[in-house]
Amino acid sequence: MDGVAVSEEQITSIDSIAEGVRGLRIAFVNVFAVTHTDGSWSLIDAALPLSASHIRSWAEAHFATPPNALILTHGHFDHVSAAKELAEGWDIPIFAHSLEFPYLTGKEEYPKPNVGAGGGMMTLLSPLYPRRPIDIGSRLRALVERTEASSETGLAEFQKLPELPGWQIFHTPGHTPGHVSFFRPSDRTLLVGDAFCTTKPESFFEAAVVQHAELHGPPSYFTSDWDAARNSVKLLAALEPTVLAPGHGKPLSGSNIPSALRQLSTDFDKIAVPANERPK
Repeated sequence: MDGVAVSEEQITSIDSIAEGVRGLRIAFVNVFAVTHTDGSWSLIDAALPLSASHIRSWAEAHFATPPNALILTHGHFDHVSAAKELAEGWDIPIFAHSLEFPYLTGKEEYPKPNVGAGGGMMTLLSPLYPRRPIDIGSRLRALVERTEASSETGLAEFQKLPELPGWQIFHTPGHTPGHVSFFRPSDRTLLVGDAFCTTKPESFFEAAVVQHAELHGPPSYFTSDWDAARNSVKLLAALEPTVLAPGHGKPLSGSNIPSALRQLSTDFDKIAVPANERPK
């Protein structure tokens, strides 16, 4: 399952998420564009195989120039597959956590999926999803972590990235070792990747069709460390975001978001963790 053509009916533009933030849903996964005050913009994630042309057309419809960078939340196939083609076409760097480098430089593949996790069609199909590492090549750059975690949140924070001004970048492991999330303190907007979702990611009907707006954990069939995933959601909840833009599901906003995210954190084992992975 290295590539399945995505029809136009499966492409949905997501506008007005927050100031300068728009998205594109391709089948069951989202990518985001973040515009900066100087008019430049950054692309967050790179979606599925064979989706580069869709992302490029969407970008050309909204921006006069290519992005200044592609910044990856993590290296799973549904977030990186168009990365190399887009970066080479636009002549831009690709940033990721160094812990994701083995999967982005052709050296290692992710662990096998947990096909007993969460039920649903997406879980049953997970053995077919690509796990082989891709090789992005010389365009890959490492996000640089600060030496100490943020004293306010407890999250490991990266040094400011000039290509993403005004945003904090946090290490939010669990779904993958080097997963990262992006937070803009000025309006409390959180781009969360797969640290958690706003739809049930194990169900194809929910993830790709209906997308009922509710908070769920990360895609359980590909989450490698539930203790870390639990802790990442707890620490993200402490940010008290009022806008959520996830890798899977609809963006959400409102004054009730902080309490809903705290509830997800409190009930994380019940809501997110497969029964066979829960603490004894």
